[in-house]
Amino acid sequence: MSDDRPFDFSILDRIGAPYRHFEAGEKIFLEEDPGDTMYMVRSGRVDIITYGIVLENVQTGGIFGEMALIDDGPRSAAAMAAEPTEVVAIDKPAFLAVVRDDPQFALRVMSLLATRLRRANKQM
Repeated sequence: MSDDRPFDFSILDRIGAPYRHFEAGEKIFLEEDPGDTMYMVRSGRVDIITYGIVLENVQTGGIFGEMALIDDGPRSAAAMAAEPTEVVAIDKPAFLAVVRDDPQFALRVMSLLATRLRRANKQM
């Protein structure tokens, strides 16, 4: 995310957002899966993949899966743990709670979406 401040995971702890563990090579979700949750990487690394191509490596503090949370659409890519990884699952109520507690979080998510859109436009 563009903000250089490390994310304060205690916000997610306070609202009870669940942590999930994945082993290297384990799928988190597949392209076209329904999605109502975004994820933040607590430790490890996640590959975002489409058509067998790694689009992005998401590391500690990074988020992925946010598009499905925002527009209730299916997953636009797959996510796979590249190494042993712990993520925090953030559903819509949790997302809204985090934004209430830290309004800058919404701007960080929008900045990430803009960066990904710009990157996709350059590849066209």
